Amino acid sequence: MKLYMIGMMLLLPLVAFAEDSPQDNRFNLNIRRIGFDWNKTTVTSQDEAAYRESPVSAFTATSQDMLKGVLDAALEYGFKKFKWDNSLFMEYGKTTLRPYGKEVTKDESADKILFSSDLAYACWELDGLKFGPIFRGQYQTEFVGNPNRNNVIRPNAGFALFDHDILKSLYVVGVYEYDFTNVDDPTSKLAAELGWRAEYDIRDGVRFSTDGYYREYFSYSQYVYTDFERDLNLTVRLDTNVWKSFSLGPYFQYRLAKARGADKYASNTSIGIGFSYIHNFDLRSDDAD
Repeated sequence: MKLYMIGMMLLLPLVAFAEDSPQDNRFNLNIRRIGFDWNKTTVTSQDEAAYRESPVSAFTATSQDMLKGVLDAALEYGFKKFKWDNSLFMEYGKTTLRPYGKEVTKDESADKILFSSDLAYACWELDGLKFGPIFRGQYQTEFVGNPNRNNVIRPNAGFALFDHDILKSLYVVGVYEYDFTNVDDPTSKLAAELGWRAEYDIRDGVRFSTDGYYREYFSYSQYVYTDFERDLNLTVRLDTNVWKSFSLGPYFQYRLAKARGADKYASNTSIGIGFSYIHNFDLRSDDAD
């Protein structure tokens, strides 16, 4: 089933563009960022088993200073009213403590791989802001796992505002989630999701950006006490260009979730500084944007 859904995710946009001429289309490799983040992370609600045993590393980690690597990139293709983005997000951070005379402990505070394919159609456009239906497919997994590797397929559909100079995407979708982290006993879920991505150039060489989502679950195929009822993920960055496509700046990241088997919310708050490579390549020519 996983291979079938991923195959449909990739073939659907090809069918949509089959009759279009490729001469006037848009084809970019958008390196949103490749870099390293150093931050101070604070994690709450670790005393509840629903979070200690969660497959989400953000809530099994401990409060600490950490360094993580991040890759966020997308192939962006557009023609006339269609837009098709294929993005890849990866992050990993691990802390190893070797106290004298005590057992070595390892703490994975960030571990995520997310592939997403989005197809949007602009039914309406005003001053560069487009509106229309969006169809999305996501596959989420991890490098290591805690202890099992997180595996989730997440097809969804809804409506979006997109392609504005500042508001890159604002969407509301219905989500079907197939969670096979436990391969012997997978779980199906239904949810509603609000998400966004925005960028604003405060001045030349200084960019403010934010992205995130809020997801509310309302149906499950079975009871798993570590499953979330609601999930909020928010990132805010201020990147200042230091040399060519390299930037340095502070950032804030916040994750808040409520597990089905927990009495209270868990949170992961990170404040730090990031060093990034950010560039947008026009793949139709030899020159980058």
